Amino acid sequence: MNFWWILYTIDWVLFLPVAITVAYILFFAVAAIFRTPTIPPKAKGQNRYIILIPAYKSDVRILETVNSILGQTYTQRNFDIVVISCHQSEMINMRLAQLPITLLTPNFARSTKVKALQYAILNLPQFKIYDAVILLDAGNIVEPEFVEQINDAFEAAGTKAFQTHRMARNRDTSIARLDTIFEEINNTIFRRGHQAVGLSASLNSSGSVFDFAWFKRNIMKIRSAVGEDKELEALLIRDSIYIDYFEDILVYDEKTRKVHDFNIQRGRWTYIQLHNFLSNFRFLPLAFMNSQYDLVDKIIQWALIPRTIMMGIVSIMCITLPFIYFTLALKWWAITAIAIFAYALATPDYLVDKNWDRDFLRAPLITIGSLFNIFRAGRDETGARLDAFSHIIHKLRARNQ
Repeated sequence: MNFWWILYTIDWVLFLPVAITVAYILFFAVAAIFRTPTIPPKAKGQNRYIILIPAYKSDVRILETVNSILGQTYTQRNFDIVVISCHQSEMINMRLAQLPITLLTPNFARSTKVKALQYAILNLPQFKIYDAVILLDAGNIVEPEFVEQINDAFEAAGTKAFQTHRMARNRDTSIARLDTIFEEINNTIFRRGHQAVGLSASLNSSGSVFDFAWFKRNIMKIRSAVGEDKELEALLIRDSIYIDYFEDILVYDEKTRKVHDFNIQRGRWTYIQLHNFLSNFRFLPLAFMNSQYDLVDKIIQWALIPRTIMMGIVSIMCITLPFIYFTLALKWWAITAIAIFAYALATPDYLVDKNWDRDFLRAPLITIGSLFNIFRAGRDETGARLDAFSHIIHKLRARNQ
């Protein structure tokens, strides 16, 4: 084959999906500008909440989370705290046991967040009745008015699910600052921007609130070892349940400080996105016919190039093409400028400080490393499924004996 024909083909095969992804990001970044956060009115009554906190080798961070929740202004008899402590130290479990919470201590061979949540639901007393469930992670910190704000939002939203605003607890390293920037860009594009045009917001891995009856019924359907928040999101959308977003209800989350952890995290998210697209693509024709625009949007969103991969492709093409065929590089430079503009537009003002330029320019180099961790996330998922299959076979054999 002619070398130039191969080059043109590769160039356009890569450029078109990148351009579509950048256009999607830009559209919702602009839309988010026109969205004014609404403060829900004061609720007339107090609902009953259960706060589920899976904790895996989190040590003192889980104590910080629990203590922040125990200091709530909300009436304490109207919310229960359940910590699912797996592979924690005995000292941490002893300290947790002294607090006015429900402590569950499963000992999974392969611990996952999904298993912890399912274990908690299966071990709740039958007489306990709740209106909603709040999901938090070990290491999350909330303000004293958090549950009170959740109650106001739950009454005002009129929906069975909503997401709160997750912010960074720490910005003490370059990686933590970069993680914070990406988190807030996601909040702008996939939550506030979507909300601005009437589409469902995206769920996060913590700080989400669900109708208790719906959650109890649907959490048991999750089989994936990773990405339970996106599977719950898909179930909500397929049930035509709108996911709201409340920007003024804050959950402070500890950001990763190390490049290796950052890359592992991005690789896992890339795998989750691909998994969700493959799992939900079959629903696209019916979603179009039934005017389920939320579901159409989510499937399109999961079909886009993950931003980690996109940044890697853009960086490589912008650097290498000028030395091969300068003219081809022009459109890559243009799409890069548009992408940077969209990201800058989506970044909150408080993050634009003296470190912003340096940290943001490091992003392409750092995130390329996460591409090598996609297969590790897939391998973990496959291993978890094999473990589950082996457990079923073992139970069948024991029953036959």
